[in-house]
Amino acid sequence: GFDTWRSLFTNRQLLAIGTMVRECRAVARQAVTEGPREWGTPLSVYLACILSRQIGFDSSLCSWNVRAESVRNTFARFALPIVWDYAETNPVADSSLALSGATDWVARVVDDLESSMSDSSSAVVSMRSATETPATAFDLICTDPPYYDSIPYSDLMDFFHIWLRRTLHGVSEETDSALASVLGPKWDANANDGELIDDANRFEGSREASKKNYEDGMARCFARFRDALRDDGRFVVVFASKDPDAWETLASAVIRAGFVVTASWPIRTERAARQRSLSSAALASSIWLVCRKRATAAKAGWDNRVLKAMRESITEQLRKFWDAGIRGPDFVWAATGPALEAFSRHPFVAKADEEGERMTVAEFLKQVRRMVVGFAVSRVLAGDDGQGEGPAAVEGLDDPTTYYLLHRKDFGLRLAPAGACILYSLSCGVSDTDLTGRLDFLVRKESRSAGDEDTEEDREDDGGASGDKLRLKPRNRRRSSIGDSGADGSPPPLIDALHRTMRLWKEGDQGKVDAYIASTGVAESELFGRVLQAVIEMAEPDSDERSLLESIQNHVPAFRAAAPAPSGPQQARLPFAPPSDPEPAP
Repeated sequence: GFDTWRSLFTNRQLLAIGTMVRECRAVARQAVTEGPREWGTPLSVYLACILSRQIGFDSSLCSWNVRAESVRNTFARFALPIVWDYAETNPVADSSLALSGATDWVARVVDDLESSMSDSSSAVVSMRSATETPATAFDLICTDPPYYDSIPYSDLMDFFHIWLRRTLHGVSEETDSALASVLGPKWDANANDGELIDDANRFEGSREASKKNYEDGMARCFARFRDALRDDGRFVVVFASKDPDAWETLASAVIRAGFVVTASWPIRTERAARQRSLSSAALASSIWLVCRKRATAAKAGWDNRVLKAMRESITEQLRKFWDAGIRGPDFVWAATGPALEAFSRHPFVAKADEEGERMTVAEFLKQVRRMVVGFAVSRVLAGDDGQGEGPAAVEGLDDPTTYYLLHRKDFGLRLAPAGACILYSLSCGVSDTDLTGRLDFLVRKESRSAGDEDTEEDREDDGGASGDKLRLKPRNRRRSSIGDSGADGSPPPLIDALHRTMRLWKEGDQGKVDAYIASTGVAESELFGRVLQAVIEMAEPDSDERSLLESIQNHVPAFRAAAPAPSGPQQARLPFAPPSDPEPAP
């Protein structure tokens, strides 16, 4: 039934907002007649900002935040969610959610901007398509482009646009021009221009057409930026997305436009308490890619050489990012910039062993993610001091165990954002559907077993987006068949072998424990010992899990010394990890 903007508000709310619009316009007129005439426009704009903030708390889509005991904004997430019960604010109360609070927030921002810009030259602000970049030669172009398919910007903008038009009409030529259209700007297929996001609904449901349009549009804008830069100028792209497709599309556009990525800076720009971070898989940092013009004489590269150069250049950067405290999905994406330098210095990269074939950005970034994951897991296994860090530390480690260690290190057994889980699964070479299916690693928030209690972090209200959160299953909630050999006789993942051993130990039958670890060879596996130690360090102190793990850790050397003969059916044996050399051979 919500088919007009008016239907999003009750009659009482419409009366209140309409009254506020009328009074905002009256203040502007009064400033012109009774005060300095030049005050009229800025006062009107500041009041419009106050009104915009207020109406976010004055719709029939506002809900009650039980934890905070307050009204939640209309936009608990980037959508207009229909709610079963709505909550109303009193706009004239003495509250941070009322007009007085909105006025205070806007005033504080204005004060801060005034002080920070006191020594700056005047800015020139224009509203135009990015494909119409002026012909002036710039030293720097910095852009924070639309984040792929994450946010339908102009659709959300309309909620405020309809009120801003009523509040600011006639105030100035600039505001009338900016708000001339009935609604915010959308994609115009005829002009091949407009709002640039990946939205299949605008292309008759075709995901392929929508993605191509986004990438082509980005490349077209970036090419104009290249033309507008001086030869020694910089192009900076600010980006933050948990979607690998988004990064692949953005990187492709940067390379197609003729840029080389020369640096990457992960900057923690996102406020932890904002609604977006509480209700979704949002990242904490944005990645700032610094680019230069690629030489017009640049030649094609070969995939084997490009990958070798990437591995050599990225290792030191990974150490710096890790030492700076960057973790989780932010760590994976922080490595994207330094890695892309090796790839983007060529107009395209050919495959050495496949004549006529080219390496795609997606294939390259997959290699990058795998390397970053290997680095992160080596730190988990060796400790944050990095002792034993390197390829040897994770050689032979299976993909499911790699995923488990990364997830457990970052999120423990708490709720985790689905975006991070999907990113890690892609980086580890396992399907995200396997995490809740075949591997039996994860369970969605709404599906967790009866009797589970939310942690303090879990109880942070998630704005109705619980389907975007997943939890790592404790070992005693996983299927009893974990730890069996595969149907093809392949050995079980190390983490499955560990959880199976824990289950048998908990049952108190040491004979079964000895038979199992003998048949799988875990007692002799150095890598199994590292995984065991890593999980011990991640377990809660004095917990049953930690006690079980420490008992098994104490038992394995004694079992190995006694070397009992295996009994019962033979399991496929686990791989051995070669010891890492403290010093490379000369």
